[in-house]
Amino acid sequence: MPKTYSKSWLDNDTAAAWIFLTPALILLSVFIIWPIAYLFYLSFTAGSFTSKGIYWIGLKNYWRLLLNSDFWQVIGNTIYFTVASIIPSLIIPLGLAVLLNRSLALRGILRSAYFLPSIISLVASGLGFRWLFQTTGPVNGLLDFFSIPTVPWLADTFWAMPVLILMSIWKQIGFNMVVFLAGLQAIPPSRYEAADLDGADAWQQFWHITLPGLRPTIIFVTITTAIFTLRSFEQVYVMTGGGPLNSTNLLVYYIYQEAFAQFDFGYAAAAATVLLAVTLVLVYLQLQTWGEE
Repeated sequence: MPKTYSKSWLDNDTAAAWIFLTPALILLSVFIIWPIAYLFYLSFTAGSFTSKGIYWIGLKNYWRLLLNSDFWQVIGNTIYFTVASIIPSLIIPLGLAVLLNRSLALRGILRSAYFLPSIISLVASGLGFRWLFQTTGPVNGLLDFFSIPTVPWLADTFWAMPVLILMSIWKQIGFNMVVFLAGLQAIPPSRYEAADLDGADAWQQFWHITLPGLRPTIIFVTITTAIFTLRSFEQVYVMTGGGPLNSTNLLVYYIYQEAFAQFDFGYAAAAATVLLAVTLVLVYLQLQTWGEE
């Protein structure tokens, strides 16, 4: 007579799934969902950072953002910084990836050398660039050697932002190059072989095979680079402090100033909510694009 077994509740796929998901959901709720919800709540309040000192003011913090000229200057700085960082951070790594995807001497060493900046901390990178571009630093020393007028790079309202942008590009090149290399190696070699038989030159192969094959990779790199630049804080803190005359003040550093220098946590939370909304839109666009693929 065959043995009979009572059906255990563990045999239920839904129950088992919840058992395995619960620890992750708890961590997600404590460290992501709750902080975001509390941030959103704080953006509608004013007062000190205690439960007794906080009081509800509705949309006044957002109204202050709209009317604050400093906030709009910071938004303009952030857009300038983001756009000027993204374009070279796509073109340069893509070109390097195409070159280093070929059989070249010292290819492995070159790949490692270009990737090295990605593993250096932002604080160390910022200190290095501040030393390079200080008034008596190596860059001005080189200009002086060739009898070119020196520039007060980090004290000039025009040149301070390009230095930050240059540092951001330098930091992103290695990571983006590795991502592009992975994308290039996923393109079937048979496509290039067929193009050779059809008489396509290197430029035609790049335009009609490489770029279409890298479309998901390019979108991924664009979104990740945009998020990296939007959350830039360390380089501003270390190199310029938002100056001179607020010309390098980016949104994350502005939020830091309002929260921990002015102790205006409600207003800072409103600015942080704007940053969060922009980031979520970028993530949504990325997911939508991947869904189409």
